[in-house]
Amino acid sequence: GPNPIYITDMLTPWDIVNIEYLCFHFLTFVCLFVCLFVCVFTAVCVAGYAPSHNEILELRLPLKLFADENKGLCAERDFKVAHGGFTDGPVRCLKHVPGTRCVVTNDGRSSDLQLWDLGGDDSGTFHQESERVESGSRIAARLSSPPRVLHGARSSDVRLSELTSGRTLYTLEADSADPLTSLQFVSDSVFLAGCCNGSVYVADTRTPDAPQLSPPPASSASSALWWTDASEGLSTCRLVRLSSSGRAVMSDLRKLGGAVSQAQLEVQSRRCDLGDVTVSWAPALDDCVAVSGFSGVVQIFDTSLWRSELQEARPLFVHRGHTVSSPPEDGVPVLVTHHVWHPELPRTLLSAASDGSVHVWDWVNQSAASS
Repeated sequence: GPNPIYITDMLTPWDIVNIEYLCFHFLTFVCLFVCLFVCVFTAVCVAGYAPSHNEILELRLPLKLFADENKGLCAERDFKVAHGGFTDGPVRCLKHVPGTRCVVTNDGRSSDLQLWDLGGDDSGTFHQESERVESGSRIAARLSSPPRVLHGARSSDVRLSELTSGRTLYTLEADSADPLTSLQFVSDSVFLAGCCNGSVYVADTRTPDAPQLSPPPASSASSALWWTDASEGLSTCRLVRLSSSGRAVMSDLRKLGGAVSQAQLEVQSRRCDLGDVTVSWAPALDDCVAVSGFSGVVQIFDTSLWRSELQEARPLFVHRGHTVSSPPEDGVPVLVTHHVWHPELPRTLLSAASDGSVHVWDWVNQSAASS
């Protein structure tokens, strides 16, 4: 099996777990928290922190993932470290800037952003550029020339900044100062700013017009936290909002006033903070969303089964690898800290957990396979 960076051998408990995988790999950091982002189709940028040190790495994904047939015969089964470095502070948010060899990070404790140069093929280290932009722990980036990043911690301080100069190109004119749980582009110029109370701003950076505001879902508890994600493309964009109680609401970006469908997800209820939960649309699969942060698992749901009336929804697939490979210590369970879909491999995801583990896995829809 693949060898992790800091642990000698891969654990292989899968014979006793009733889950099917097409492919599974993992490595472990000596860190308490890990976040990740697919920076190119064959590599992932991973950052973690611990009281003793903080690190950021660019990892080449196992070539076995990209083998069309006979995956078991592919010799390259390991993660490969391409570049790496240490950071002065922790990394709680990480985004690759498309079209560049740069990533932008935030420590989750301040409004500063750090810009990192991943280096070329002849370099094995990251280089931290000067901090050109300030403000924001939520980050979004889109392919543009010159490179730009959207960032902000609250709805009142979202701005679009040019990386090379730090110049502010756009500022969101919001009527509130709600903490953000998500920030993302849905086209080259249109972006969404999801607030922790469930409201969502829809803005276009090409115009000074006031943004559209979608209010929180009806009948939402005032104490609930909400996380948001949207599918790609303006004409077919769908918005999913997930509450800390496990309620999921889907709406059409063109008709934000009402819900298209909703569901009560089968998740483990716990007290969550703003950065705990991740909900994400599959970029290359219709109707699938992944959810993590409530426990030590990642769950895949089929939104085509949701209805206008609130009903319970069971997951299509559950990745329990983090809980199996790392049992609770001193009664403290392992929690998934982040997950991300691979942009081209439809059923491939990467996930990270509070024990420092990073998994890449290719899941199977068992109900479809058995039908």
